[in-house]
Amino acid sequence: MRYAYFPGCKIPHHLPQYGDSVRAVCRALDVELVDIEFNCCGYPVRNESEPASVFSAARNFALAERAGLGIMTPCKCCFGNLKYAASRLHESPELAGEVERLLAREGLALPQRMEVRHLLTVLDRDVGAQTLAERATLPLYGVKVACHYGCHALRPGKVTGFDDPLAPTVFERVVAALGAETVDWALRLECCGHPLRGRDEVISESIMRRKLESAAGAGAHILATACTYCQLQFDVERDRHSFNSPWRAMVPAVLVSQLVGAALGLEEKRLGLTRNRIPWSKSVLSNDVS
Repeated sequence: MRYAYFPGCKIPHHLPQYGDSVRAVCRALDVELVDIEFNCCGYPVRNESEPASVFSAARNFALAERAGLGIMTPCKCCFGNLKYAASRLHESPELAGEVERLLAREGLALPQRMEVRHLLTVLDRDVGAQTLAERATLPLYGVKVACHYGCHALRPGKVTGFDDPLAPTVFERVVAALGAETVDWALRLECCGHPLRGRDEVISESIMRRKLESAAGAGAHILATACTYCQLQFDVERDRHSFNSPWRAMVPAVLVSQLVGAALGLEEKRLGLTRNRIPWSKSVLSNDVS
């Protein structure tokens, strides 16, 4: 399995442990990640200029096509915008023509098929539950996990094709293959609140707190994320704004790549677990749970 690896902009600068753990896990699972000099996915400018956003995404598809590879990204925001751009290019010949003219200036061409997969899909469909279970040298028996989906990969479902937007199961399948138990919690599909950071901190905090309380109430030991922004919200922002709050240490957030890596027996340093801001109980990931 080979993919053009698309880390996006946030991971290298704000969440390097996500990138490190993704690379470590993919290496352990025989998924080859090829580095290409991609540009931004285009999401930050979508509301300012849709053509600029779509062109930015299309250029990435063209670069991957030139390398003969499909794109894999662990960032759900990047995944969502790349899928959105592909959808717009298919439905708008005028927009596609404009993008093709711009790409031609660099000797690039708009691919007929614009393929992008999120990390979760690669783990679920390409690697598969059987391989995950077989390679889990430290299966997470007894660990209760609240899977947090985030918004960008699920919605709009007709565009992303990621999973059933109202009843997704891909995250739970991956976690279950590691031996862990997934919990059913009421707010698993709600927004994490990160988009409101810098706009309304009070509401952002309230949304995050309600989600953490929901996960804790369902008996979760940890909250698993697979989105850059969601992990920043539940880990970095929670640490920054809620140091003295009783719910600060409630249900630590762990990236799905860190969770998979822990089950595979990879070293904590390679997974970047020590970089997580909210203290997580090592006993949880070493199966010493009550």
